[in-house]
Formats: sequence, structure tokens, C-alpha cells
Amino acid sequence: MIFTLDVRTATPHFPGIGRYVVNLAQAMKTQLQAGERLVLIGAPAQAERFTALTDASVQFVACPVSPFAWAQQWRVPMLLRRTADRSALLYHSPYYLMPYRPGAPTVLTHYDLIPLLFPAHVSPRARLFFRVALRLALHAAQHIVAISEAARRDLLAAFPIAPARVATTPLAPDPRFQPQPATVIAAIRARYALPDHFVLYLGINKPHKNLVTLLHAYAQLPVSAPPLVVAGAWDERYPEARQTAVRLALTARVRFLGPVADADLPALYAAATIFIFPSRYEGFGLPVLEAMACGTPVACSNVSSLPEVAGDAALLFDPADPTAMAQAMVQLLDAPSRCAEMRTRGLAQAARFTWAQTAALTLDVYRKLLRS
Repeated sequence: MIFTLDVRTATPHFPGIGRYVVNLAQAMKTQLQAGERLVLIGAPAQAERFTALTDASVQFVACPVSPFAWAQQWRVPMLLRRTADRSALLYHSPYYLMPYRPGAPTVLTHYDLIPLLFPAHVSPRARLFFRVALRLALHAAQHIVAISEAARRDLLAAFPIAPARVATTPLAPDPRFQPQPATVIAAIRARYALPDHFVLYLGINKPHKNLVTLLHAYAQLPVSAPPLVVAGAWDERYPEARQTAVRLALTARVRFLGPVADADLPALYAAATIFIFPSRYEGFGLPVLEAMACGTPVACSNVSSLPEVAGDAALLFDPADPTAMAQAMVQLLDAPSRCAEMRTRGLAQAARFTWAQTAALTLDVYRKLLRS
């Protein structure tokens, strides 16, 4: 059996998908059985990144065509046709922009339906493009792997798909997310000029991330509360969070840190007093698990995938209710014993999610599809 995983979207433009395919490929490599091979289709520039994975059972095949290029509709199928023993060949696309007639049994990874669930924040043209491209991808795929039960439910509710075609393969935090030594935490505080205590939000500022409500919630905290640090990539199309901080006179208490180097993320999580995640929708909500894995108490929204990811290891709140959000932060900040309890629960919850499990579930889909 030959399992072909398309890794062309493992680029800075798709950091989340990049982490997904790299971790999945690494974990699947260790679980391949006799007679199974993993072929990674990637851009020539990605060859060095995946060299460490290649051996007798894992091969990298260069494809010079972008997933955004129409030429992939025939170039990727041509690559697949060159693979020996096509009767036992499978193609896995981690993105809905893919060859829609790949000429092999196909698996598609599904993340979320944000462009459809939040239409006010997406142009009509982009929304139409997403719907059409996703429909084509769903039609091309014999099986779909959703990254959470919530993502699976939403997909089945939005499209006429047989439930048996959609499996759930949860994500996991990278193993590097773990409690950090005091020296590492001290270094990250110095590098980013962070105080000893702060409330952390990590993520982009797109509207569904709900930063405006977070700021209204934080404004209800006493002035003595630790400052709020908002870290992550910043989309200039959405200035509302910064504007809200000014309007609420929070500029002295809220710091917009901007992008943080990927290598610094574990220490940043570990340095925070608590982690707050107010998102209105997440396909999975990986930052919640990353924070837990680093030993940081978490408060997060009670919607979409977040309850299944957080379990009983976070304080949950209604993301539309700033007062409830504020109360969750206060409960953690004012009760060291509660923080210690949530830290212990969080470490245990994060340990339940592993890439080995994700790989095993994905390989099970592959094998069943090729044997059917």
C-alpha cells in the first residue's frame, strides 16, 4: 500500500496546516506496517525540510505546482500515475484546494467552516469561492477526516454527506509544549519585556477570535489585575481591538505584543499567569492544549470544539458574555489553589492528545479505504 500525503501547503502562509502535515507524517512514519510506504508530495523548496523523514519506507516527490495553480489538476494526477502498483495507492489532501480528479482513492482533511459560519467577515466572492471549492473537494474525497467532533458535526449539518464518510482524528500539541525551566521563562520575560504576572491571549485578531469582547471583559477587572498581553499575528484589516483598547482607556494595561517566534511559544505560555481564549468558533482550538501542556491554567469559550478539547481542565464561559468572561479570569487570578488545580488538570488533559493517536486513526482510515 502506498499512502500519498500532499505537503505542499506546509508553508508560512498556512502555519497551522504546516504543523499538521509535519507532525502527522512524523507520527505515521513510525506506524507503517510491512508492505506500506508513505510518499510526500511537496514543492521542490520543501525537500530539505522533509529530508529527515525519508528512508526506505518514506519518500519525498517534488511537485513544482502550487496548490493555488490550476495546473495542479493534471500535474498531481500525473505524479500519482507514475507510482507503481496504483491498485494500492491512496491520495490525502490536507486542504480543499486540490486536484479534484486525482485518479486514486482520496482522503480530505476538514478543519472548519468559518467562511460560511461568519459570512459578515468574508467578502461574497471569497465566500462563494470557498463553498464551490469545498464542494468539489468533498465530491472528490471518498473519506474525510475532521479535526474534532464539532468540526465533523458542522460539516454533516452543512452538506449532504453520509456520516460514515467522515471520521474524527483529533489534533495534538507538539511535544515541545511542556513546562519550561525557570531560566527559560526568565529569558523570555527579558526578551519580550514581560512582567512577572500577566494574562495571555495568543492568536490572530480576526473577528471570530472575539478580542473586542475580551477587552470589554478585561475592563471589568480591577486596575490591580495583571496586564493583558495580546500576542500573535496581526491582520491590519481588523483594527477594532486596538481601537477598543483606546476607547476603554486600557492602553496602559493591555499590550499588543505582535507576532512571536515559533520557538518562543512554549516559554511564552509557561510565563503567563493564566491563558484566556475567547474565540467564538474553533475547528479544534490547539492553543488551549498548548497552554495546558505548558502548565498554564486556562479559561476558554464554551462553544464549538473547545469543550471537547478542554474537558474539565479549563474554566468555560459564554464568549458573548463579557461579564462571564471577566468572572472566569478573576476566579483564576484570585485563587492560587484553583490555579494549581487547573494546572494539574490541564497537564493531564493535554497528555490525552498525541500525534501517535492522530496518526493511528488516520492510518486506519487509509487502510480501510484501500481494502474496501
